[in-house]
Amino acid sequence: MKVTVAICTHNRAKDTGEAIESVLAQNFDKSDIEILVIDNQSSDHTAEVVHDLCHQHGSRIRYILEQKLGLSVARNRAIKEAQGEYILFLDDDALASSQWVQQIVDVFESNPTIGCVGGRIDPIWESQEPDWVPKEYRSVFTILDYSNVVKEMPSPSIPYGANVAFRTSIFHHMKPFREDLGRVGNNLLSSEESELIARLRENYKVYYTPFASVQHKIAKERTTKKWFLKRMFWQGVSDAVKRQDTSLLVVVKHTIRMLLAILSSLLSIFHFKTCIRQIMKICYRNGSLMGILRYNSRG
Repeated sequence: MKVTVAICTHNRAKDTGEAIESVLAQNFDKSDIEILVIDNQSSDHTAEVVHDLCHQHGSRIRYILEQKLGLSVARNRAIKEAQGEYILFLDDDALASSQWVQQIVDVFESNPTIGCVGGRIDPIWESQEPDWVPKEYRSVFTILDYSNVVKEMPSPSIPYGANVAFRTSIFHHMKPFREDLGRVGNNLLSSEESELIARLRENYKVYYTPFASVQHKIAKERTTKKWFLKRMFWQGVSDAVKRQDTSLLVVVKHTIRMLLAILSSLLSIFHFKTCIRQIMKICYRNGSLMGILRYNSRG
């Protein structure tokens, strides 16, 4: 088996079915690709949707129920179950372009030292893209357009989890995703990809290809200020948990920077975009403190 496409899902039955169908439509040898669906404790009709597709397409699709909740748990289960030489992760709310698999395989096979490949991620907005989001924060919506050509991604640049692939053999000698990072239910904990890729870079290269593109659905509720600020808070939590730095100096640093951001937001209250940037920083620093004090057991 050349390729395992892993789709980890939680309560997105309709989207999961559409993601699977986009993989079934790949311009790639059907005998060399398997679709592995990891159902992470869904309570909707995900199992029914996947089983119907299994009945239509046979052993090309495998359904596995993972009872322990957590995106990193589901991804690690996919790595354990994968039969392909390469494992390609596709979000359950993403749609792969027809050349997606072929283009990723081509990059891997161009150089045996490449351990990770990511591709372009284009948004499908359920509602209009919010015009109040500063351009530098647009990646929070999992949008990626890194380059117009195939190229190496130097640190700290990384592919995003909606469209990222790994050489499966790397997991024979390195640990997979950290399970204390990544989404669990409705929380927005993240950074599991950046932590894994940082370790991977010790021995392998990370590449990007614009030709292996996917479209990523962005639900209406994710374009509200409430969701966005919540996402910034959880990014702060995630970064603190990832670093596992519980020193008093770090607590003081985040506290001072949060206080400075509060002051700046008050001074710029009549300049909306400047003010929203400072509010984002407040949420991030607050999350960082929460990650240190709660998740790293200082409090």
